[in-house]
Amino acid sequence: MKFSIDKNILLENLNNVVKAISTKNVIPVLNGIKFELTNKGLSLTASDSELTINSFIESKEIKSIEQEGTIIIQSKFLLDIIRKLPSDIIHFEMMDRLKIAIYTENAKFNLNCLDANDYPNLKMEEHKDPILLEGDTLKSLINQTVFAISNQELRPLLTGINVTIMGNILTFIATDSYRLAKKNIIISQNVSTDINIVIPGKNMMELEKIIVDNENVEMHIFSNKVLFKYKNLKFQTNLLSGTYPNTSNLIPSEFGMIVKINKEDYIASVDRAALLTQGKEKNIIKMKLENQTMIINSYASEIGKVEEKLKVDAESSASIDISFSSRYMLEALKTIKEDEILLLMTDDIKPIVIKSVKDESLIQLILPIKTY
Repeated sequence: MKFSIDKNILLENLNNVVKAISTKNVIPVLNGIKFELTNKGLSLTASDSELTINSFIESKEIKSIEQEGTIIIQSKFLLDIIRKLPSDIIHFEMMDRLKIAIYTENAKFNLNCLDANDYPNLKMEEHKDPILLEGDTLKSLINQTVFAISNQELRPLLTGINVTIMGNILTFIATDSYRLAKKNIIISQNVSTDINIVIPGKNMMELEKIIVDNENVEMHIFSNKVLFKYKNLKFQTNLLSGTYPNTSNLIPSEFGMIVKINKEDYIASVDRAALLTQGKEKNIIKMKLENQTMIINSYASEIGKVEEKLKVDAESSASIDISFSSRYMLEALKTIKEDEILLLMTDDIKPIVIKSVKDESLIQLILPIKTY
């Protein structure tokens, strides 16, 4: 293997594939990035066996290809080396199958490598008819739901996003059992067989970082994995096994009180009330609604208390006194793009549902917290 490449092109692609490298890898060869050079271009692959990312740099983007070959370069120092080399053009030359020289005119690194024969055969299959999504749409789907996944491995399925497709309705759902985020969109295709899968949330976070524009993303769904194809990149993740809990009955269909409020005013009030709850486990604040007035308050015995009033547009004269996690509320509110929101409630023990006034396709739900 011998080639020369523009530093920025290589860095951009390495930054994407390295997201699949895990610090918990038990297979030594998976701590490396597979460089596979042919006359067609350079293929970069990284995997932790659960997530595999491949990026292909076409030969027209490579300065010169003198000798083809395959080698596994250890990832630990690779990005820093490439980033800090003092030249826009970087040369790679394989000394033997376990050593490579990375150099510019005035600097040279000789690195020990891993045996390419030990690298697992990672199949990245594609469907004939993938689901097509615009890049910005997929980013929004992830951003508006993934924050609600669970971080507790005791319930592995809740660490993922439940993705369903029924006809032409694609839905993303995430819940940690204390809150829920649900977003659906209409897609251009009409699937003949319903799809119900669970994709690891941490992997979807990495995919969201990779997507930088509105170019189409292909979604290839299989029984145990899903592959996303975006530009010159393939992103394949295993699915979580099992049946995701039925969340449809968690969202109330009737409410005793519907409140319309300016989102930014409400965020600011909740954020200020949360100042006294910092450092506490659930960041609990209280909200009281009565006679078109909302009172938000919080109390910390060692610090003091805060109270704030807001005028609201409520469709009921009933009163309600409810407590909730300010952190959960703020994270839910940040997913809504419109200026006005609806808070839908019934009493102090049933969920608070947050919606946009205009967008019915996004639902955020938070369970109240008992404070007595």
